[in-house]
Amino acid sequence: MTAFDALPPCSILLLAGGQGQRMGGRDKGLIEWRGEPLIQHLHRLTRPLTDDLIISCNRNRERYQAFADHLVQDDESDFPGPYAGIRAGLAVARHDFLLVMPCDTPLLDLALLQGLRRSAAEHHDKPVMIRQGEQWEPLLCCIPTRHAQVFEQHWQQGQRSPRRTMAELGAVPLQCEANDTRLANLNTPDLLIDINPQVSR
Repeated sequence: MTAFDALPPCSILLLAGGQGQRMGGRDKGLIEWRGEPLIQHLHRLTRPLTDDLIISCNRNRERYQAFADHLVQDDESDFPGPYAGIRAGLAVARHDFLLVMPCDTPLLDLALLQGLRRSAAEHHDKPVMIRQGEQWEPLLCCIPTRHAQVFEQHWQQGQRSPRRTMAELGAVPLQCEANDTRLANLNTPDLLIDINPQVSR
């Protein structure tokens, strides 16, 4: 039995539904990094951890299907943001916890995900969010799926900040160092180049 086996089962949500404005409108999850689409790096990391792998995407569904057990998409056509993806993921998740991460964080590792899952199990009904130094990272979190209705209610009330909803639910931090490279968001062309010296300018 591994340490992961001892933790409660979780659903996992990979957020790939953004407009990719900083990438010139490209679909970030499908941009290649070190020879593979970003989504493939996250798939390889998360696939062993769940039998309920969900991807939130709003285009190129046929390509994302190969990496997911279930696809969800926003019910609005103007890329309303990550809250919509989290809301959709919570609505279909099959387990008691939903582990959430964006598709442009390929340096995440198993230790960090295990920490999120363990902390969520310890706090039972409270979401857990990564905090990098003093900065909260609400898109790297683990949410008890019992709160799906709260997210839906807040959405209907016009809430678009996942952090605010989770704060109202008593979110607790999983603390990381301010310069933790595992949390790097590769969401601009320059960042993709800087973190991969094999790519020339």
